[in-house]
Amino acid sequence: MSTPALPLPREPGRYRIGLVCLGNICRSPMADVVLRTRVDEAGLSASVAVDSCGTGGWHVGDPMDRRAAATLTAAGYDPVHRAQQFDPSWLDDHDLLLAMDGANLADIGGRSDRVGLFRDLDPVGTGGEVPDPYYGGDSGFEEVLSMVERTCAALVAALPAALSPSSEHERSDREQA
Repeated sequence: MSTPALPLPREPGRYRIGLVCLGNICRSPMADVVLRTRVDEAGLSASVAVDSCGTGGWHVGDPMDRRAAATLTAAGYDPVHRAQQFDPSWLDDHDLLLAMDGANLADIGGRSDRVGLFRDLDPVGTGGEVPDPYYGGDSGFEEVLSMVERTCAALVAALPAALSPSSEHERSDREQA
């Protein structure tokens, strides 16, 4: 498995990742909790910030869906979360924005150098969508957690290269060529 190349940080040595779904109570908060945990385990929490939001405002201020929280808890995570809504300023404030599905991606303006699908980084089913488990049963949340864990592992593996000053020089040289 090759490590994906991430966009350069806007501020050297700091990286900010935003995760986006529809209501910010299922998929993106699950990814937020898992990614924060993996970033911390990798010793990168001083350099990498993670947050999540929804394109809709129905759940602003609410905790994550109880089934999402139960799935995370059963897997050993701490499901602390309060929903927030996407704001266009996120496009300038984050180094990388990852949407859970194509509709979420369209809602935040579509693909760019810093915006894509979360599963673009998934080593299994690259470029697919994270299905919304909200209207289904518990197994949907377990499926989402599986996708989230392997995608977060790939993302965390790519972060050191993105944060490395040498990668910034190499990319700058390539961009000028």
